[in-house]
Amino acid sequence: MDINRANRQVADVLIQEKKTKALFLDFKTANTTTTNISADSVYARAKGANRIAFPNSPEGTLTIEAQVYPFKMYALFSDGKIDTTAVYGETQTVTATANGSLAIAVPTNGTIQAGTVFAYPADAAGDEDAVIAGTYSAGTFTATTSGEIVNGQEYVVSYIVNRTGVKKISFNSKRTPKDYFITMSTVDKDEDGVLTPFKQTFYKATPQRNFELALSSDGDPVTLSASFSLLENENGDFIDMIEITETEAMSVSRGAVAVAVGGTTSNIAIRNAVGAVTAAVKDSSNNAYAKLHALVSGDNDTVIIYADNDATAGTYTVTLTDSTSGTAQTATITVTIPSA
Repeated sequence: MDINRANRQVADVLIQEKKTKALFLDFKTANTTTTNISADSVYARAKGANRIAFPNSPEGTLTIEAQVYPFKMYALFSDGKIDTTAVYGETQTVTATANGSLAIAVPTNGTIQAGTVFAYPADAAGDEDAVIAGTYSAGTFTATTSGEIVNGQEYVVSYIVNRTGVKKISFNSKRTPKDYFITMSTVDKDEDGVLTPFKQTFYKATPQRNFELALSSDGDPVTLSASFSLLENENGDFIDMIEITETEAMSVSRGAVAVAVGGTTSNIAIRNAVGAVTAAVKDSSNNAYAKLHALVSGDNDTVIIYADNDATAGTYTVTLTDSTSGTAQTATITVTIPSA
């Protein structure tokens, strides 16, 4: 029997590279995920009326909107790569500590491009008639005319930095987006309050290279919108919508872990949790133990385990329970606290 269900739960988004199926992004903070499918038809007409329909192939778009997102989201609009070198402009206001020169603080892992250093009196920054002629070397700008820089006075210096050890995503005509295999997971709720996992599979999703980044000190936080054109793959697969009526058993990524006392934590992934997960910690005698802690993260996909400074060495059991699915599911983790 078909059961009526409704949905008011944004989907978690799993993005994998289409060719290799390697994980690109496991994204759980979207505010809206929208699937749009359209397919028109052409018609054979008889006496001016449509008589026989010939459906065209379906077309679709997927849009993900988020205000909390990882930096890697931007890489979807490029070639998916994150570089570790960058070039950008910078200014400093520097107080001279000697006549005729300025000491410039160079960023960590950075170098200042030769020929890009310009110095100005603090009240005339950017005025080409006020620029101070000079040379730059190894963190020091030296004025050609010593008297133009006076000990104790402020100056503005601008320059271009080359820097390593950063994250950079480049947008240009040489870097084109990859195709992705995307799975979206949410839960539907029926009229008895039971939640049923609902998934959508997109076999070939190509990011559209258009987005807007409007930074403002007023109003709502920035919303990043990522749109994908949905295509058929080489097998003709397009979009699947999947209802999992047989609940998958909840599990954890590690069934056993050792945790040292004194605040050291261990993070363990929770799989297939439908709703809110609770954790109970018991010792080898099946009694609750308060000095070992298991905290479930807000999105119910991670449990954080740690022990107090005075926790007793031994073996303990953490039982995770998810009863939101209608029938309680459990997963257990054996935790060992070693002797000091």
